[in-house]
Amino acid sequence: MKNFIVWLIRFIINLIARVKASGYENLPEKGGFVIAVNHLGFLDAPMAYYALNNWNLFIPVAEKWEESAILRWLGKHLNAIFVDRFNPDLKAMREMIKRMEEGQTLVIAPEGTRARDEKMAQGKPGVAYLAAKMGWTIVPVAISGTEDRIVIKNLKKLKRTSIQLTAGKSFTLPPFPKEHREEKLQEYTDEIMCRIAVLLPEKNRGYYAAHPRLKELLAEKQ
Repeated sequence: MKNFIVWLIRFIINLIARVKASGYENLPEKGGFVIAVNHLGFLDAPMAYYALNNWNLFIPVAEKWEESAILRWLGKHLNAIFVDRFNPDLKAMREMIKRMEEGQTLVIAPEGTRARDEKMAQGKPGVAYLAAKMGWTIVPVAISGTEDRIVIKNLKKLKRTSIQLTAGKSFTLPPFPKEHREEKLQEYTDEIMCRIAVLLPEKNRGYYAAHPRLKELLAEKQ
């Protein structure tokens, strides 16, 4: 069933979009790593299955979608984990760790929800905490062109939307120090988000547009 659903996702996306993906060389050959992405629109989650068919993926999904029978069914067959976004969800965290140890690949948007203003929001610290604690490799991936407004406008005109997926170089976060853990967690979260932001068009960088770390990463590219 999963193979059919992924085939259907790819078929629909090819009908409504032209997708250009780059940076596959930055992805590890085996699973057990994190893909951290920005979240512009409703097409972002299906895009993971479109572009990463050769990796065994799982995606955390907001608990509110579990109320829908259809989305609950899709989540089951697409290996999703429903997560409580507003309270510490230890059960979901333990499940993520278990799946990573099995060699699966976590695809997660640290922002937690899609950008209503088409710009990056401040990232939440959950993935930075787990990645630093467990020593997980992180691959930053930027998605542009999936803004809901643009996709819907083009659909009404029967026009395909141009979407760009860009994977950056993988990296790991150092273990947490014994002191100043809160400050270090914020630094690690900003590091992940800025490594995504540097791959995005300037208009989509939002909260991180003027971040000092982003400016450093942009200077390194020159």
